[in-house]
Amino acid sequence: MFQSFEVTARPEQGPPRLSALREELAREGLDGFLVPRADAHQGEYVADRDARLAWLTGFTGSAGFCVALRDVAGVFIDGRYRTQVKDQVADVFTPVPWPDVRMGDWLREQLPRGGRVGFDPWLHAVSQLRDARRSLDGSGIELVPHDNLVDRIWEDQPDPPARPVRAHPLDFAGESSASKRQRLGAELASAGHRGVVLTLPDSIMWLLNIRGSDIERNPIAQCFALLYDSGSVDLFISPGKVADLADHFGSDVTVWSPDHLLDALDAVEGPFRFDPGSAPQAVADALGSNGVEGPDPCLLPKACKNEAEIAGSSAAHLRDGAAMVECLAWLDAQAPAQVTEIDVVRRLEACRRQDNALQDISFETISGTGPNGAIMHYRVTEESDATLEAGQLLVLDSGGQYLDGTTDITRTIAMGEVGPEEKAAFTRVLQGMIAMSRLRWPRGLSGREIESIGRMPLWLAGQDFNHGLGHGVGAYLSVHEGPQRLSRTSDVALQPGMILSNEPGYYREGAFGIRIENLLVVQEAAPLPGGDPERTMFDWRTLTYVPIDRRCILADMLTVEERAWLDRYHSEVFEKIAPRVGEDARAWLERACAPL
Repeated sequence: MFQSFEVTARPEQGPPRLSALREELAREGLDGFLVPRADAHQGEYVADRDARLAWLTGFTGSAGFCVALRDVAGVFIDGRYRTQVKDQVADVFTPVPWPDVRMGDWLREQLPRGGRVGFDPWLHAVSQLRDARRSLDGSGIELVPHDNLVDRIWEDQPDPPARPVRAHPLDFAGESSASKRQRLGAELASAGHRGVVLTLPDSIMWLLNIRGSDIERNPIAQCFALLYDSGSVDLFISPGKVADLADHFGSDVTVWSPDHLLDALDAVEGPFRFDPGSAPQAVADALGSNGVEGPDPCLLPKACKNEAEIAGSSAAHLRDGAAMVECLAWLDAQAPAQVTEIDVVRRLEACRRQDNALQDISFETISGTGPNGAIMHYRVTEESDATLEAGQLLVLDSGGQYLDGTTDITRTIAMGEVGPEEKAAFTRVLQGMIAMSRLRWPRGLSGREIESIGRMPLWLAGQDFNHGLGHGVGAYLSVHEGPQRLSRTSDVALQPGMILSNEPGYYREGAFGIRIENLLVVQEAAPLPGGDPERTMFDWRTLTYVPIDRRCILADMLTVEERAWLDRYHSEVFEKIAPRVGEDARAWLERACAPL
């Protein structure tokens, strides 16, 4: 299987490791050290070698950081992980609700007389450190660059990943690497920049039409690159990873060992761009006065999928939908008491593996029943595995990495008859998902300006959820892709070709969780009679086609328009998916897609 279920971190491992880190603090004359989740590429997912936060604290969430001081260690976690962190860290660590509590304010309280807090300049983006230092102005607290103290005490730290990189076919990419490089090189020249440092691996994968496997669930390779205004590229990657790609790269891409990166940065002629939101401080320091701040030029072109990428993603979602239906039909035929969370994960992966285009799952499948469903990013292990019980809800959030696209889908499934409170919350979540799916909006709006549409039914009931309404998704790349998001913190205007998730939810700690998720692609909306002819409007095209559990819906709560949307969606699900599944699954699908 792609997914494993062993426990990867234990709370009891934390105290001795924190003690060892504090011994290093005393030895170096530091009052603290910052331990982020991120690696040198600021990725959400990290290789085993870079899982320093999990190794030190036991916390395995995909976002957060630890500030380890001599007498207190804060683990900063956002709203998604406030339940999970309680079970994963020992009491020598203090969970800190972030960003409600800013690191600077917390440090001022813990170090009222000032102090020196070390950080690894390869693991913190320029803008992160700038904001942190501003928040500490006048406090006497200094953030000082230092070699990594966690690496110093981590005796069995894994080796860096060294898996081979492969070419991504033009049929799926839709544009040659040479064309992308020339186009972006011309943009750099127009801006007066000699080049740009690319530090995000998915940007480099997209630019060079390659894919890797250094990070599980993400088809990327750890590397850096310099893109010049001429369209040529210096790629800094272990040469063994790309030994077979000379013909694919051509003469305008030169491969260097990562050890040469700092020398190359020192030798560039300015102005040379770096993205302060993702470039590590070490890169900015190496560029010195030659460096100028600006956005990664790959971000928006990568986010706005071309026709081939959208076609590939659409095809992948149909096959993925068939795998989901086969699994859900199997699940409904079982007695709940005979099935566990892990059983569901294994069955779903077996269904997906029938597709030869599947390369991996796109993230660890979330299969949480009852109280486990209230843990937003729950990862089932052999120790936590729960048996499904009648009257409970199962949150099943999963996806696949296919050669032609990346999928991400969540369905919440009733194990028999569930209670009225669960049904009411489920219906509100569904109403939010439908409202966003039906939305039309004028060009120029960002995710933060429309995401409340998907929360309104919950808000009207005094409820909400602690995660964004949606995230960007790559084209056989990262399942969480920026810069587009449906989030109150996102100011990036939505543009045609962007793929985003639409996933409202509701979570009652210790009781149940609910989430419903489809992927959508932004498109230009057809004009409406009486509409402003000069005003460009956008809307969504749905990519995900899997039934929504009608047993959880209080139909009387839905408006006429909401019922019509759901019935139309289920009609399309049956039309598109029924020819792709077996006889038993087709019979199940017909019942699941019946009009409400």
